[in-house]
Amino acid sequence: QVELVESGGGLVQVGGSLRLSCAAAGRTFVSYAMGWFRQAPGKEREFVATISWNGGRTYYSDSVKGRFTIARGNAENKVFQQMNSQKTEDADVYYCAAGLDSGTKPYEYDRWGQGTQVTVSS
Repeated sequence: QVELVESGGGLVQVGGSLRLSCAAAGRTFVSYAMGWFRQAPGKEREFVATISWNGGRTYYSDSVKGRFTIARGNAENKVFQQMNSQKTEDADVYYCAAGLDSGTKPYEYDRWGQGTQVTVSS
């Protein structure tokens, strides 16, 4: 199993960029597909992006496609999310997650980080 810790959240202006990182503790990181989700208060957790165990396959939600990029460094036990052209609707708590496959549903992931807050100012 892996333990996940996100970092890199903060305040960014509309149109700006932010890079999130997720560090995984555990020797089985390379076995997992990784995903990014986000959640606003009172709302369901929303799929953002996912990447396969070897980085060969990625998939994005329509709302972030072309603006966000997910990547992973298996040697570093990390997954990243580059977020460009930020919009006010991107402001949420972002979570990284580990699962056996690159799914788009929260129940497909069984390990979660604690989340990192992204705030977008206009």
